[in-house]
Amino acid sequence: MTDTESPLLIKRYASRRLYNTETSDYVTLEDIARFIRDGREVQIVDLKTGDDLTRQYLLQIIAEHESRGDHVLPVNVLTDLVRSYTSQAQSIVPQFLAGSFDMLRESQEQMMENFKSIPNPMSSAMGGFEEMQRRQQEFLSNMLGGFGPTAGGTGPASEDSAAGDKRKDDDLDEIKKQLAELQSKLADLKK
Repeated sequence: MTDTESPLLIKRYASRRLYNTETSDYVTLEDIARFIRDGREVQIVDLKTGDDLTRQYLLQIIAEHESRGDHVLPVNVLTDLVRSYTSQAQSIVPQFLAGSFDMLRESQEQMMENFKSIPNPMSSAMGGFEEMQRRQQEFLSNMLGGFGPTAGGTGPASEDSAAGDKRKDDDLDEIKKQLAELQSKLADLKK
């Protein structure tokens, strides 16, 4: 791996200051956000304990952006994320979110390629958007196929099982709705 492919190591000192080990200077959360936007992976560790603090700081960056009015996460998505920590969905949520964002990133890259290479960029962008929608539906079908109302075998289901399936269906519908809202916002940003 080259230096640009390995994560940028940021050390947190006892004073809570963040130190960039490549440039030997102190950085802010905004600097770290800029590194990430520029495509660089970062790893933030506590100098004294060696604990990995990356997740904590990334969440802090997101919270700061949201508090400044840079709303990317709708309240219903945040609410569902909080709920996922106390539900059975906790086991599939990380996989689902990672897959969704991978698909979104790939679709965005494809749309940008289409936008650059075709004389009529608007028809190209719309074609890319339609492809992104198709891929989303395919992804949802593959990802959620095992969690639908027919999952879990044959035979009569108990009332508790039916209620659980109904909640799962409702949760899945809500996730689909939220993902569609994110796609719509992405399309609006591209205009």
